[in-house]
Amino acid sequence: MGKINASITGVQGYVPDYILTNKELETLVDTNDDWITSRTGVKERRILKGEGKGSSDLGAQAIIGLLKKTNTSAADIDLIICATATPDMIFPSTACIIADKVGAINAFAYDLMAACSGFLFALSTASKFIETGTYKKIIVVGADKMSSIVDYTDRSTCIIFGDGAGAVLLEPNKDGLGIQDAILRSDGSGGEFLHLKAGGSVKPASHATIDAKEHFIFQDGQPVFKAAVKSMADVSGEIMTNNNLSADDVAWLVPHQANKRIIEATARRMGVGNEKVMLNIEKYGNTTNATIPLCLWEWENQLNKGDNIILAAFGGGFTWGSIFIKWAYDSKK
Repeated sequence: MGKINASITGVQGYVPDYILTNKELETLVDTNDDWITSRTGVKERRILKGEGKGSSDLGAQAIIGLLKKTNTSAADIDLIICATATPDMIFPSTACIIADKVGAINAFAYDLMAACSGFLFALSTASKFIETGTYKKIIVVGADKMSSIVDYTDRSTCIIFGDGAGAVLLEPNKDGLGIQDAILRSDGSGGEFLHLKAGGSVKPASHATIDAKEHFIFQDGQPVFKAAVKSMADVSGEIMTNNNLSADDVAWLVPHQANKRIIEATARRMGVGNEKVMLNIEKYGNTTNATIPLCLWEWENQLNKGDNIILAAFGGGFTWGSIFIKWAYDSKK
């Protein structure tokens, strides 16, 4: 029996209809389009509107589209892992809520939280269930309603984030395609620079925490920028070295869409030209766990069977990682 790899056999994204432009942000906070674009690369972002709507609604839409696209029955899904930094609630898990919404009645489901690196952590975790032969069909979905934790009076963070979801179907492959390698890292000492202060067991919600705006994202930009560039580039370079890949061998770099300057700096350090870098931050902003699958979804028709693809991410924690994939199917539409 040949070695079993976990291969992506389908990808689907979903973003809400409402577009929050830089022009509209100018009416909310002291900023302007040139300032936002030059520092982040973001021109607009999608926002989920509607009472009672959460990350599960985004994730469910991505999965419904994925099931239809791959002609897969929801009842055949063995496992759903949801990578999210904005769960619908503390419990039940957003993955359980999504499974119910899409009719995945035979799947067990759970959330994985690693900030913006969560999708990579979840993808690597899911691959082990495939590689061991335990399960045949797994969905990994990255879904975040970042607008729910953004302070729209804080110009340093409100310009960056948007809402969205992306999902992939993983299945076994014995032809040497699929996930080849993964390197995942974390350093908890970085938590002081990027975090959500209140709402957990250490600092439960109270009038004081709400008044102090401690349920919104806090980010100290410079330390995060420096750590993101170094960490994403180092781990991506390491995975290339471990697998004897040169920059010429890499068909695509799929970076977490945190900041255009971080992406460009990472690509330069890897020696990968901009023509090989998936970039959609200008349309969606930083959708946290959804950025990488949204890129794969948008570039799907340019992916060819056997393409060497490097995924790279960095997030709060600090967390970071890289995954090397040999694309498993011709994606021409």
